[in-house]
Amino acid sequence: MKLRKIISLEYLLAFLISLFFYWQFDFSLFYFFLFLLLPDLSMLGYTVNTKVGALFYNIGHSLILPAILMMIGFGTMSTLPLMASIIWLAHIFLDRALGYGLKYDEAFKKTHLQQIA
Repeated sequence: MKLRKIISLEYLLAFLISLFFYWQFDFSLFYFFLFLLLPDLSMLGYTVNTKVGALFYNIGHSLILPAILMMIGFGTMSTLPLMASIIWLAHIFLDRALGYGLKYDEAFKKTHLQQIA
């Protein structure tokens, strides 16, 4: 099996685990699917140029902010940050399962995972 397929399978599994935990917390699946693509609004930075686009995209698709949000949710026992962080992480895992990684400044199709065909 090619390494790229293994990486995709790992991220697909992470997406399914996120969905499982979201469901275990008894959060609304309607909201999960409604907001699943919300982090893609970070692509609007590409309307300025590729450097700004990559910066905004990478902020919206890095694991750091949703992980911090998840810690806030657990620390404050607040459901909204926890729900949002799981959806956000699930989005990132799904994107990476599909081969969309963090972007380099040069072009949208140049990612840390691959060159998108």
